[in-house]
Amino acid sequence: MSNFTIKPLNKTTWPDFARLVEKNNGVWGGCWCMAFHEEGVGRGKTALQNQTEKEHRVREGRAHAALVYDGKEAVGWCQFGPTDELPRIKHKREYQSGLEKLPDWRITCFFVDREYRSKGVTSAALEGALKEIARLGGGTIESYPEDVEGRSVSGSFLYNGAISIFERLGFKRTRRLGQNHWVVTKVVRAARKPKKE
Repeated sequence: MSNFTIKPLNKTTWPDFARLVEKNNGVWGGCWCMAFHEEGVGRGKTALQNQTEKEHRVREGRAHAALVYDGKEAVGWCQFGPTDELPRIKHKREYQSGLEKLPDWRITCFFVDREYRSKGVTSAALEGALKEIARLGGGTIESYPEDVEGRSVSGSFLYNGAISIFERLGFKRTRRLGQNHWVVTKVVRAARKPKKE
């Protein structure tokens, strides 16, 4: 499955993202990948509200993701963004107690279509997110993946991804969050702009 392509989530790719979310019942009961944005999700929010808020964010350039495509079909994504775009994270109390400085970017979640799990989509999405962050200026990136070594964990519940994928791409563990989650960091340089001839 090495023929995946990556595109950024924007108003042009929104219909592809929306088709994937709708195919998968709104993702985690109608989240629409809004849980880590300021608006969040909750009992008072409907899936339609989440969808509308996500679409507004995407069309205004206030939501980022690397979409993974198999041909013309989006099959997964990695959500990332500046910390003020994604202020809500799990284990926040533990996170803040050891916080020295906020990162420039956060990678908060992954989603892979059930038909494409265990086929390299998460790795492709993370690589795509790193390239997109470099294109957008680079900086310090932080994420909160789960250490699954020696444990049986369903891929559908690994919303933050497995730590082994991050470590393969050069992320370092900086501190533990909860029993199985870690803060991992990596610095990515800004991509060089092509020289004009």
